Amino acid sequence: MLAYYFNLALRSFRRNRVLTALMVLAIALGIGASMTTLTVFWVLSGDPVPGKSDRLFYVQLDPRPADSYTPGDEPPRQLTRYDAEALLREGRAQRQALMTGGNVNVEPERAGVDPYRADSRYTSADFFAMFDVPFQYGRAWDAGADERHERVAVISSEMNEQIFGGGDNTGRTIQLDRNTFRVVGILDEYRPVPKFYDLNASSGYGAVEQVFMPFTASRDLDLARSGSMDCFRARDPGQKDTDIGAGCVWIQYWAELDSTADAADYRQYLVNYSAQQRTAGRYEREPNVQLRNLMGWLDFNQVLPSDVRLQMWLALGFLLVCLLNTVGLLLAKFLRRSSEIGVRRALGASRRAVFTQCLVEAGTVGLAGGVLGLGLAALGLWAVRQQSTDYADLAQLDPTMLLVTFALALLSSLLAGMLPAWRACQIAPAIQLKSQ
Repeated sequence: MLAYYFNLALRSFRRNRVLTALMVLAIALGIGASMTTLTVFWVLSGDPVPGKSDRLFYVQLDPRPADSYTPGDEPPRQLTRYDAEALLREGRAQRQALMTGGNVNVEPERAGVDPYRADSRYTSADFFAMFDVPFQYGRAWDAGADERHERVAVISSEMNEQIFGGGDNTGRTIQLDRNTFRVVGILDEYRPVPKFYDLNASSGYGAVEQVFMPFTASRDLDLARSGSMDCFRARDPGQKDTDIGAGCVWIQYWAELDSTADAADYRQYLVNYSAQQRTAGRYEREPNVQLRNLMGWLDFNQVLPSDVRLQMWLALGFLLVCLLNTVGLLLAKFLRRSSEIGVRRALGASRRAVFTQCLVEAGTVGLAGGVLGLGLAALGLWAVRQQSTDYADLAQLDPTMLLVTFALALLSSLLAGMLPAWRACQIAPAIQLKSQ
């Protein structure tokens, strides 16, 4: 029966080609614009660690002086080195990792490859297991390497290709700032979206670092760091901002906790730790801690660019305008066939049959508009990739959004066809036969 209605729809389109083309174009423009922005929104607002984000928590403590103290205000977004190393040493979470960004000079031994500067991350052993970081070759270093301040490194597949030419090069050495590091692991393709573990150095959508190394080794060598740093106390003579006793917050700290109860216990541990530090004279304020899970941390930081959200709503508004135009065109199309519909009704066609036929025509228009809209969306996403934003290269139409495109086109056209189809099935056959 559906094939019969579809055949009737094709005949109707051939009789009204210009009107049909206008409807297809209207839906295609709306679908193209909305799917371009919806795809960008979908990519940028995803869960970077699916199935685990509710077990990953970002730690905040408040070591600032009591001056200008406001009860309940937000603690600093990062920790001091003293606090981060103390929490890591006590190890109250299932897994925990401290980290900060940096950059190092890479001196490749491969002929024809010039030295270059690479982004780096100084962290601890649990980083890779906590965040489900995939490995192509080798493995992460262990906690013992952190404690022994070993000069080991995990490198990206991109760096592996650039300095070694690819393949399994674990066990080989690389020169970083004229220091020798042994490669223990090579990452597979890895780019969490957003780049959740450090929202202080970028907007949150940049590429991951090319080399990872123990935080302890990076401090021994005084390697260059990057990212924000806030100091709340003057340095002592000869002291650096990155020294363990400095009054500066610059380290991110994550903890993995298996349950809600574990999270509550860990938060109480942080409160107790803060109280102990206040008793010891390091903290001046009452315990002020925050422990947000991964998605809560992203929401708090409003990682999704505001212009992306605005563009999505504007595009959906444009789609609504296109649908209203389609409703008018469908209404004009169906009412012009009043005499034909009246004859069909007189010959025994039910109102349901007329309504179904009109909806099939509307759905067919929607599918055609979806195909054309898909092309327009691909063109729109190509335009997004030409922008200079750090998320531009992420604007790709994946299989999920491909299905959404056709589903949205079909649903939109069916909704647009409801009123015209209802009006068409209300046509009285007697009046149309009398006029004939």
